[in-house]
Amino acid sequence: MRFGAHLPLIDFDGSGIPSLAGYVDAARDTGFSAISANDHLVFQRPWLDGIVALSTVVDRSADLTLATTVALPVVRGPVALAKAAAALDALSGGRFVLGVGAGSSAADYDAAGVPFEQRWPRFDEAVRVLRASLTDDPAPASDGSYGTPALEPRPARPIPIWIGSWGSAAGLRRVARLGDGWLASAYNTTPDQISAGRDVLHRALESAGRGARPFPIALATMWTYLTDSEAESRTRLDALARMLGRDPVALADQVLIGPAEACAAKLARYADAGVDTVFIWPVADPITQLRRFGTSVIPHLS
Repeated sequence: MRFGAHLPLIDFDGSGIPSLAGYVDAARDTGFSAISANDHLVFQRPWLDGIVALSTVVDRSADLTLATTVALPVVRGPVALAKAAAALDALSGGRFVLGVGAGSSAADYDAAGVPFEQRWPRFDEAVRVLRASLTDDPAPASDGSYGTPALEPRPARPIPIWIGSWGSAAGLRRVARLGDGWLASAYNTTPDQISAGRDVLHRALESAGRGARPFPIALATMWTYLTDSEAESRTRLDALARMLGRDPVALADQVLIGPAEACAAKLARYADAGVDTVFIWPVADPITQLRRFGTSVIPHLS
């Protein structure tokens, strides 16, 4: 299992956004293999733009993979997103993975002036535009609602496109049809659901004639805070549950908040279920938490 770190784009408690450069340094020095950024136009807390944030850390990232987990092509526009992806890939020397999803926030769509109920057909079309722009695969026939851009300069290599899905059968068929990898949402799944979804995905890939080549499965937005204090665990979990609008008891099984040993055991179950990469997101003290994760969790699983 490999590990990525979400850039700390949210101001969780009003203390401001921490140093992105220091955060990437900590990830690079403690065994992480990737840096990623998530996408929202509108959120209940201040949130830095993910594409811009990734571009600021290219020079600090050394050989780490850079990824979006996920970006919103319908909201951003697939042509603009393709252009940004090609730039990030060029600036990083071919280390970029484009993770995309339809998104689950109606507020993002309202801000962009796009009907939320149209997100799925628009998303399918947007991914076709991205694939035609960023890979060697031709785009399937479409209604031409976006058109297919001729990017200059065109990426020197096909940029992998990973598709976000919470794991429904329809969503996994979409992943198999359109993507080069599956990005699951950590706080919307379990190891058992991942295992069942992997079987659905593999059948869909075989039906599409794509079952012979490796197909990565990554777990994104894994909220994390390592602590041996039960009281601190409860405080962090309750705050996260309020932000997400979730039941803290149910959420506890879907995040990494608590002792390092328990978190490592939880991740081992995801590894057994077929997850290749986990992207963690510390909910506080991000640089300190990355370093602690790198020394107390990664060595047991990598």
